[in-house]
Amino acid sequence: MDVAGQGLSTDEVQNIREALAAGRKPKVVFTASAGQIAGQVGQVVELTDPAVSDEFVVVRFGRDELPFSPADVAVAPRGAGRKVAEPQPEPQVQAKPAEPEFVLDRSREPAPKVETKVETPDAKPTPAPARRPVKAVKAKGPSGLTVTLAYADGEWTVAAQQGSKSLAKPYVVKPAEALRMVALVDVPGVHEAVEQIMGAERAEAEQQAERLRAELAEIEARLAELREAG
Repeated sequence: MDVAGQGLSTDEVQNIREALAAGRKPKVVFTASAGQIAGQVGQVVELTDPAVSDEFVVVRFGRDELPFSPADVAVAPRGAGRKVAEPQPEPQVQAKPAEPEFVLDRSREPAPKVETKVETPDAKPTPAPARRPVKAVKAKGPSGLTVTLAYADGEWTVAAQQGSKSLAKPYVVKPAEALRMVALVDVPGVHEAVEQIMGAERAEAEQQAERLRAELAEIEARLAELREAG
């Protein structure tokens, strides 16, 4: 069987995936890139995640289940893998040796011995195909973690998300805590932006304090007048 240059196409991989979902185990034949087992037939038992490893086609070959890449196998033709009964050699009939013609003189010589040797062809054992070493499938790592420190409408908030899962919804933190978090990031541009925000907040707070002090002075003066009048 010529399997050089063959392999599974994207459509054939999808057909195998659908067949596995239906409970079938499609047959495949190993290509030349599979090595010494090229031309042998196996059954696909599983398709793992192609994002984890290029060898995601798990094939049962004999008693082993080994991972291969789509280039290592091809769709087996109809009838592949069926064992054809080998013709059994006809039993050889041992020919009866002809009896020697001689005159037996028991008084002088013993009876001659007749030996018959039957040769049988030596049975040569068929070498077993070399097993391909099983490669360990790398486990997929955890999703990335994102922690966001944000400033909007005069408040600092922190949120956390892992992959598509929200671990912590945005919650308000004090400016001092936000400054400690920013101090861990050694990026000058970030520090300058935070200093501008904090400077604007301080200026606004000072203006508000001045207004409150002025209002408080007016209230105290009014209270003093009322006490004198009383």
